[in-house]
Amino acid sequence: MNKMNEPIRINKYIASCGICSRRDADKLIDEGKVFVNGQLASSGQKVDGSETISVNGKVLSGPDKKVVLAFYKPVGITCTERDPHAEAVINDIVKYPVRVTYAGRLDKESEGLLLLTNDGELIDKMMRGANAHEKEYIVRVDKKISEDMLTRFEKGVFLKELDVTTRPAKVKKLSDYTFEIIISQGLNRQIRRMCQACNCKVLSLKRVRVVNVLLDKLKPGQFRELDEAEICSLREALN
Repeated sequence: MNKMNEPIRINKYIASCGICSRRDADKLIDEGKVFVNGQLASSGQKVDGSETISVNGKVLSGPDKKVVLAFYKPVGITCTERDPHAEAVINDIVKYPVRVTYAGRLDKESEGLLLLTNDGELIDKMMRGANAHEKEYIVRVDKKISEDMLTRFEKGVFLKELDVTTRPAKVKKLSDYTFEIIISQGLNRQIRRMCQACNCKVLSLKRVRVVNVLLDKLKPGQFRELDEAEICSLREALN
């Protein structure tokens, strides 16, 4: 292994190897599944990369080059890596030489942009709702869109089942039944719940942007690597 300039916490090191997020690394350490030079690892322990570090019996080869993929998730694909009950999961479509996992979810019935990465730290930042990063969607509903509905979205909608009021959203009517919405939080099935609270049902939902990354010309099932400039802009926006 290549020794690093400064020792870092072992959970961060494991995340940098693309194994999992730092939070999940902490769980593995607590469960006694991480060893450093043959000794059981402890939470908060620091390493410099010169050690022999194993997770679940597998010796880590060192930090992977960080990659971020923009993936067009089709309708019907479940956001999970393994699920014996799912008809299709992400790994059935995305064949990439480095193990990547999703940073943020899209429900099975929705489609559009999903970011995949081997960067555990980036995943942690993406999954933290407090970071308030923007996500943009195109939504079609089963009833004509009223000004009252748009106003409620802009001010925040109380979701009774979650006992929470959504953050103010940016919304633009595109047609009688279609609107564009930008939200800055990731509550479970948030836009569908917001529409339900306004007495309408979502017929289609497509995510077209996450922070600075656009779905652009990708077609369902396709993915592309983000370039260095895009990744740098993404990291800056999440800090």
